[in-house]
Amino acid sequence: MTATTTEAPGSNDEREPIVLDPFVTDLDGESARLHAAGPLARVELPGGVRVYAVTHHAEAKSLLTDSRLVKDINIWGAWQRGEIPLDWPLIGLVNPGRTMLTADGAEHRRLRGLVAQALTVRRVERLRDGIEARTKVLLDRLDERPSGESVDLKAEFAYPLPMNVISELMGVDSADLPRMKELFDKFFSNMTPREEVPQMMADIHTLFSRILDEKKASPADDLTGALLVASENGDHLTDEEILNTLKVIIAAGHETTISLIVNAVVALQSHPEQRRAVLAGEVSWDGVIEETLRWSAPTSHVLIRFATEDIAVGDRVLPKGEGIMISFAALSRDEKQWGPTATEFDVTRSPNRHISFGHGPHVCPGAALSRLEAAVALPALYERFPELALAVPADELRNKPIVTQNDLVSLPVTLR
Repeated sequence: MTATTTEAPGSNDEREPIVLDPFVTDLDGESARLHAAGPLARVELPGGVRVYAVTHHAEAKSLLTDSRLVKDINIWGAWQRGEIPLDWPLIGLVNPGRTMLTADGAEHRRLRGLVAQALTVRRVERLRDGIEARTKVLLDRLDERPSGESVDLKAEFAYPLPMNVISELMGVDSADLPRMKELFDKFFSNMTPREEVPQMMADIHTLFSRILDEKKASPADDLTGALLVASENGDHLTDEEILNTLKVIIAAGHETTISLIVNAVVALQSHPEQRRAVLAGEVSWDGVIEETLRWSAPTSHVLIRFATEDIAVGDRVLPKGEGIMISFAALSRDEKQWGPTATEFDVTRSPNRHISFGHGPHVCPGAALSRLEAAVALPALYERFPELALAVPADELRNKPIVTQNDLVSLPVTLR
């Protein structure tokens, strides 16, 4: 891919940026370098786009509630100067259209309101029976596989569970899921050829436009239907806002949970003594989930917020008009927050006040749903297959080539 290196005119930061590996071949090593360069590091994203990254916990938590950082891409100097091409592979993550992800203040509250109401802890808990039923179906299918046969646990279990749950919640027909997977695989990849990016974005828009048209023609009791009803009742959600919200919820609602389930399995298999303690009931599954979220955050880096004025971050300054990403992968290395064992996986860690689902007004509204799915899926998986083992050494597992998601290409395991 052709680089389009961007740099703010007159920037006083002379440091060479840390170039993020588009293949994500060593996330742990890269995260350690980012943390060492922090709390405010210069980074170069795939495609040559340069931004800043906040890499220490306390500074990130502060910035996530700082009103001087906004989601409006028009504040970004590089965007204003025309330096960010529309075929940049990460453009859909940085500029997903008008949604709760790209608004602040009252507009953000308006766009987020109905989604947040639908995904409260209490309302999500009502989904437990359905999640348990779907989990059992997937485990029954795995149980039919011959003993000793290698199975891709991501493709056969970690992917279909959250994708079906979030699609049903939004009222998306299961017949659309194969095409959706094909498009999202391209969307969540640094390797999508630049010449294919505009068409891929157009195809996603076309698919979800058709889904929304069908929902308008035949309303149902689901979250998309609730958004449509709210619009009719005067909450002033435009078709574009509903369409973009549908895309964002489906994308974020499955990708994060896939990573959480996959990363938890890898962590447990790589730490047999801790796995034995969990399976013996000595440590709760909640401990596994929270430590996985901290130690191997599902989202490596969140793109991007923009500075409306110069902002001091530690002994550095984030210049006005610059973009900054939140590096959750680096935050987990912060000994000031986690002590000398920051780089270690420890299911007994307490307290475990990570911010891997974000912090402040833009905290992930689907956090409760993701936790519930993992809390159902992981114990059920190990209860059914207590002898589960990785089919290849952990250091041979390949990360998915996307700088924003901490995910694997596949997770080959043997079940018995």
